[in-house]
Amino acid sequence: MSLLPFALPEGFLAHADRDARWAEWVAAVPRRLAHALEAWELTVDGPPVHGHTAVVVPVLSDGQPAVLKAGWPYEEPRQEWLALRHWDGRGAVRLLAADPSANVLLLERLGATDLRAVGAIEACEVVAGLYGALHVPAPARLDRLSELITRWTDDLAALPRSAPFPRRLVEQAVHLGRAFASDPATDGTLVHTDLHDENVLAGGRAPWIAIDPQPLSGDPHYEPAPMLWNRWDEVLAARDPRFAIRRRFHTLVDVAGLDEQRARDWVVVREAHNAMWAIEDADPERVTAAVTIIKAVQD
Repeated sequence: MSLLPFALPEGFLAHADRDARWAEWVAAVPRRLAHALEAWELTVDGPPVHGHTAVVVPVLSDGQPAVLKAGWPYEEPRQEWLALRHWDGRGAVRLLAADPSANVLLLERLGATDLRAVGAIEACEVVAGLYGALHVPAPARLDRLSELITRWTDDLAALPRSAPFPRRLVEQAVHLGRAFASDPATDGTLVHTDLHDENVLAGGRAPWIAIDPQPLSGDPHYEPAPMLWNRWDEVLAARDPRFAIRRRFHTLVDVAGLDEQRARDWVVVREAHNAMWAIEDADPERVTAAVTIIKAVQD
């Protein structure tokens, strides 16, 4: 007999085919959701939906609409609850309850409309406006950006010279990454790190609310990059793709009042790391996109 009064989406169950760790997590999700439904006295209120690293179930909590989320319990997403508790609804979805050991969260229910419903530049203005609410002193328990940058920069430095990514960009990103890793300003601010169009939803208590953080104790200037690499089909369709990227970048920087050069340097570092992982995944289109973005912000 199923532990749940509904079937999990086939697309979510297919995540088990990725590797043994994914299979173990997918197999555990029904038990974790069933435990939360009982412990928090929730009523299922609709079919579940899923993304790349989570499944979300509409529920009623004391008669009020909410969602139950079971997320990937590794790496940055495992600390989502900590960031949401710290924000307490300021700029981000409100956390109603959490089981951190299972990475299961009870969240307020927001609208289904995300920022893809508006133009790319307007979306950048909205996201830049959210930075002000989200960028507060980080909780002491949060993982530090400097530690991750140290590890990823070492990995990038070891990239073979034969790799399909310009060596001068590798060397530039390694130099910048090592400088950031030793810079005290790289840590200390609560940053979302994955704030883009699909992670901002319309909400009843505010026009737009951030969801799905992969939080770190970091640097606000680390934030803009995801708004440059998302909605990539629109960039490619533009008459001048590099201009389209630069327009997004400058909108984010200007509206948020960020230091342009520091934000630019972080884009270079983040995109070089993305290219490194894309090479590992044999994804040449993503490598090309990374090169395009790096060159665009430095033109």
